[in-house]
Amino acid sequence: MITTLSGGPVVTVESLAKTYGSFTALRDVSFDIARGETFALLGPNGAGKSSTIEILEGFRDRTGGRVSVLGSDPQKGDLDWRARLGIVLQSTGEPGNVTVREQLTHFAGMYPNPRRVDDVIEAVGLTDKAKTRIRALSGGQRRRVDVALGIVGRPELLFLDEPTTGFDPEARRQFWDLIRDLQAEGTSILLTTHYLDEAAQLSDRAAVIAGGRMLAYGPIDSLGGEEARIPKVRWREGDRLHEERAAEPAAFVSALAARLGGEPTALEVVRPSLEDIYLELVQTDESASAATPSPDLADLPADTTSRAAAAQTGSRR
Repeated sequence: MITTLSGGPVVTVESLAKTYGSFTALRDVSFDIARGETFALLGPNGAGKSSTIEILEGFRDRTGGRVSVLGSDPQKGDLDWRARLGIVLQSTGEPGNVTVREQLTHFAGMYPNPRRVDDVIEAVGLTDKAKTRIRALSGGQRRRVDVALGIVGRPELLFLDEPTTGFDPEARRQFWDLIRDLQAEGTSILLTTHYLDEAAQLSDRAAVIAGGRMLAYGPIDSLGGEEARIPKVRWREGDRLHEERAAEPAAFVSALAARLGGEPTALEVVRPSLEDIYLELVQTDESASAATPSPDLADLPADTTSRAAAAQTGSRR
């Protein structure tokens, strides 16, 4: 059963399936995204994330299951529906011979109720670069332009695909602040990222998929279940390192010290992070290690460009 947060779902996915000939990319995938929440879709390369997202965006048809995005079936979404989405791809191939303001002004004119261009430029931290040609920007600044293009149409649902790839630590933190501002405005966000600390910082809930199947789904602080969050105690005895899970680490360490006649060498108590839980989920899933990458993960440049163009033309598509 799908459980939603308050405000009702903006995305509902039930028993989603996608096949490419004899290859099964997705099977029985179910989750939802509540209004105003940030939801992380996590998984290794070839897991089925790209197929899932493109189905939700309306760029790829599903084979089976039910999908609703902003109250519509994406396969039947019209231009008004598309104008309510914001899409930030990993790479958009934006032309570099126009300024930041010119690019934002051009795309703002394609939406029925856009944000003020200067407000968007300020929100992404590019006010001092507004008159700079895009080709002269750094990689991090170009990524901010991508986000600006994604939010200028005032989307109700924003897709963020690996938004901080290539960012330095300071730029990542600044980007997180921008996303938190969007969250505060009530924007619903679907985030994909390989940075698990990013998912932990920004997301309310997450789903982990591998081999086209759901491995885990739920609030960030309970993902993987209680057992996955049991702390690990590590210590050295002689020339061997040992590790055991302990629901009560203090009692375990006390008993261990009594057995060894003193505090163990190299003692460490580790509480699993989201990254630890994610890696354990993926590594123990046999289908993930045996999965063949799905065809949509090797998008041709032309496919990516056309998808980006369609995503950013709003109601004029």
